[in-house]
Amino acid sequence: MKNAPAIWNHVDANAPRMAALADAVWAVPETCYGEHRSVKLHREALDELGFRVTQGVAGIPTSVIGEAGEGGPVIAILGEFDALPGLSQEDGIAEHRPVEAGGNGHGCGHNLLGAGALLAASAIKDWLAQTGTPGRVRYYGCPAEEGGGAKAFMVKAGLFDDVDIAISWHPESLTDVMGGGSLANTRIDFDFHGRASHAAAAPHLGRSALDAVELMSVGVNYLREHMPSDARVHYAVIDSGGIAPNVVQAFAKVRYSVRAPTLRAMSVLLERVKKVAEGAALMTETRVEPMVISAVSDLVANTPLIEAMQAELARLGPAEFDEADRRFAEEIRATLSDEDKADAYARFGVATPDERPLCDFLPTAGGTKPSILGSTDVADVSWVVPLVQIYGATAAIGTPLHSWQMVAQGKAPAAKKGMAHAAKVMAATAVAALLDPSLIERARADLARRVGEQGYESPIPDGTEPPIAIMAA
Repeated sequence: MKNAPAIWNHVDANAPRMAALADAVWAVPETCYGEHRSVKLHREALDELGFRVTQGVAGIPTSVIGEAGEGGPVIAILGEFDALPGLSQEDGIAEHRPVEAGGNGHGCGHNLLGAGALLAASAIKDWLAQTGTPGRVRYYGCPAEEGGGAKAFMVKAGLFDDVDIAISWHPESLTDVMGGGSLANTRIDFDFHGRASHAAAAPHLGRSALDAVELMSVGVNYLREHMPSDARVHYAVIDSGGIAPNVVQAFAKVRYSVRAPTLRAMSVLLERVKKVAEGAALMTETRVEPMVISAVSDLVANTPLIEAMQAELARLGPAEFDEADRRFAEEIRATLSDEDKADAYARFGVATPDERPLCDFLPTAGGTKPSILGSTDVADVSWVVPLVQIYGATAAIGTPLHSWQMVAQGKAPAAKKGMAHAAKVMAATAVAALLDPSLIERARADLARRVGEQGYESPIPDGTEPPIAIMAA
């Protein structure tokens, strides 16, 4: 590109290596806290690029940090590389065809997220060295975003205390700077302990833990009528007590995810869910033990950084795709419902959908940027460091996250183009902050205003350790 800013050229120079990293991580999909091969790939890339590397921070073996540069502000670039269970899928085809039945897959595009973040970090590293600008770029390789809350544990361990601003991104089907909030979330296990007995000969002697789990479900379902409409509660039975119906189940476990738009609202709802569990235990004469697995806060936006990133996106323009990219995107879109396609625009606050298969344009949203209707541990970083993120178009418009269609596009040329595009915006935003100290000052002031005097309070109870054994099993 003629007269391209130097930082874009650094992204282009490193893009092939990071595209290969994205493909390598896609090929070894690992879930929450079990990302041993994935973090090894990231560590090898950091070593090759000349970063100063530390692995296993915050007591998490599958975390890694790489730093480059000297003095000046510290710019954090956040990457992820965990996959999702049950989403195994061959790449490059527009039909559901698992590589491994019941296997994992990168249905949220984190193979691209981690590699794209490292692409931005490597470009900033090269720019700092070339220009002699004081400053440090720090790549955070963060595992277990999908339910493990690793960044929340990293924040609690003080790993962001000296960071000036943080930047990240997420693969999507449309391109836009993120600006809304997210849902605070706690994942909590309820272990019910009862008493076994012969279900036919002596049912009166048994106390069924499975009955307690089922009654808790009924109670929480009644609670839904009396909780805020923007809150969410989901559950999964982890252990139903065995496969023998003629044995009264002495133990059962259910995992709940409790969400609300603010940490305070989530905490209030969580206490009500706990009371339902206590009631179920009382009704069944069982004993319940709640245990928080992970917890994340709601996302704090930052206006100065949003405006700075928006300016860099406008200067760069949309991602560019070719006809082969569009043909494959059309094949994927043929597998999607009209609701999927409409929802993609609705989630971005875009009133008039576009029929193009790929986002080679910048959507025009009206008014305030919408919030994320989900939860992320990136939110905890946003409470202690000014943070900004961008959605990068890496998939056919309408592709749902956490779907086989997302996995099928995870190695596509269009995905790599969208990844490099997002990396350019992230790297350019970092350069803007390094060259303009007032941007960092304004970002800090905006964060202080938003969090108020109460500041950050970790949603993770004191003494809670990262649930490595529980989640990686």
